[in-house]
This record gives sequence, structure tokens and C-alpha cells, in this order.
Amino acid sequence: MLNILMVGNGQCGNRILDSINRQAFGSKSRFAKFYAKQQYKSNVQTLAINTAVNDLKEMKYTKAKDRIHIPHLHGVGANRNVGRKVFDENKSQIMRNLDERGSFDIAFVITSASGGTGSSFTPSLIRELKEQNDYPVYAVVVLPFREEGTLYLQNAAFALRDIRGSGVDGIILADNQYLKQMGGDVESAYDSINEMIAKRLLFLLDSLDSEMMMVTDLGDFKTVMSGGAGIATIGYYEADGEVPIRTAIQKAVSPSGLLFNTNVYEEASRSMIIIKGDKSSLSIDEISTEVEKLSDSVGHVFKGIIVRKGEYPRVLSVLTLESASELEELYHLAVGAINTEKEKKERVQEDKEVDKAFSQIEGLEPQY
Repeated sequence: MLNILMVGNGQCGNRILDSINRQAFGSKSRFAKFYAKQQYKSNVQTLAINTAVNDLKEMKYTKAKDRIHIPHLHGVGANRNVGRKVFDENKSQIMRNLDERGSFDIAFVITSASGGTGSSFTPSLIRELKEQNDYPVYAVVVLPFREEGTLYLQNAAFALRDIRGSGVDGIILADNQYLKQMGGDVESAYDSINEMIAKRLLFLLDSLDSEMMMVTDLGDFKTVMSGGAGIATIGYYEADGEVPIRTAIQKAVSPSGLLFNTNVYEEASRSMIIIKGDKSSLSIDEISTEVEKLSDSVGHVFKGIIVRKGEYPRVLSVLTLESASELEELYHLAVGAINTEKEKKERVQEDKEVDKAFSQIEGLEPQY
């Protein structure tokens, strides 16, 4: 049995973690955490960290003992400099809480790249975890909607850089901009994205601790994640009826199944394909043909097959990337955002229009 740590940092990380816990309970009742047992094969420890107490209070499926409030007003206001300082001031409390949960085989830290608490805490937290432990730590990082504003864009650029330099063993990307194709109102779009990410992570956790044909395990996952440029994404497809397994595999690596916009056949460098379903739908010839097709482009492909009686096919793909044109475009936009903020500050300092307005009443007193 694997020992797995999952940390949700900031509002985004908290919500994805809460979705993971909800799906693990197998119930939408907010009271499930009091009476239901989570359906993890592994020993999974979850921990939510936030400076905003209201975000923690909104978590319906995460137990109180698995939530840490770091007092700092009601958040750090999307200011990563403030966030880093707050983490350093509370580092001993955070690390002590993690140490008390035992030792682990693998850890995932889930965060938005754009906010305050998550994007500023995550690089420092990963650095501490890596310095104090010898297990691999992976970051699951959610990129912002591009229209969310200049502060979020610049935060995303610097947060990704800092996470990559923290000693992290790999970064799994999800992109709100890409996933907003779900449609609907903003709240339901966020909820759908959180559910998608949670479902993929749960499938991965379950698979790493399952008996398989053509086995993939934690060692294989680590090998896949060490490839490429240190970034990856996850694809998924779940059939709701009888579907040829070749179609399920194709959809799991197609744009509609991925969390991040990439051309797998041009930008991926290694892959893991995990297939679940009834043995009647698991044609070895079809599986081999699709895996060979993928390996011709990306190099090595690890594959695992889990037989589940009576289940329609489900396929998970983990893909490490050697390049990412979408990420390059994000950084191009971030540079523009940084320059825009810089120009605004310079104009305010140079013009001092507000000071000129105040100077008009200098020496005067109100008359009543």
C-alpha cells in the first residue's frame, strides 16, 4: 500500500482537494465526511492550507483536522511577496503538521499559479519537503483565464518559474483558459474544471496501487515525469457505453481529453497509458497498435491494463512535454502585463495629478 500526501494550497488548491475528497467518499452529501469511509486503495493524507479562513470554511468534504488556517487578515491579496513572507513566518507550524502525518512514498501539491497564497506558498513548501524528505514531490498547477487581469498573469509567470526551481520532481499543468470550453456560468465552469482535475488524480492514485497486466507502477510514473522539460499534463477518457478501446485511447490523448493545450505528437517526450475496463473490451491488438503509434512520436510509452468486470473502458494518459507553445504564449502575455503595471506606477509617480488636486486647498480651512 502506497502512502500518499496531497496538499491543496490557496483557494484553487483547496477546492480541487475538496473535490478529490468528495469523489473519494462517493457521496455528494456534505455530511459524508462524518459517516462515510473514503474509497482510497492507498493511505492518502490530505491537507488544505490557506490564509483566507472563509475559503477553508467553504470546504464541505475535507475534515477540520485536515485544514490549516495561517492567519493573515483574509488572504494575501494576490501579492506573492507578502505570501512568501507569511509562509516563512509560519513555516514551522506548517511543517510540523505535515511531519505528524507520517512518512510518504509520493506527494502532490495542488495550487493555482495566479493567486496569492497558493502561488507564493507552493515553491517554499516544496523546497522544505524536498530538503526534509526523500520522496518525490509533484506540483499540480492551474493556469489562469487570460482575461483575469495583469496581476494574475504576472503571478503565473513568476510562480511557475519559482516552482520549477524549487526542486520539484515535475509539474502537471492544467489550464483554465483551455478548459473553459466547458461553457456555463463562471461558478459552474470552475466546479467542472475542479472535478476534471480531481477525477484524473484519483484515477492515477488508484492505478498506482492496483494489480495490472502490463504493469505500470510508481517507479514508471517517476520515470515518465523525469522526462522532457519538467512539465506534463494528463488526459482522460471515460466511455458511457461500448466503445472500441482504440477510440478510448485516441480520445485520452486528444485535445478534448487533456488538461492543457498541447499537440501530443509534436510536444510530448514520454507517456504513460493506463487502461481500465471489462476484459471483453480490451483488445490487445488495438491497444498495441495505438501505443506503437504514440511511441513513434513521443518515444517510450509505459502501459498498464486493469481488468474491471462489467466496466466500460476508461483511459488515463500522463504526458511529459519537451516544449509547450501554449506556455510560451502565456509568458509573452505576462511580459506585457508586467510592463503595463510598471508603466502605470511610473505615470502615477511622474504626474502626481492627485497631489496637484489636493494642493489647491493648501492653506485653507473648512468654513462652517
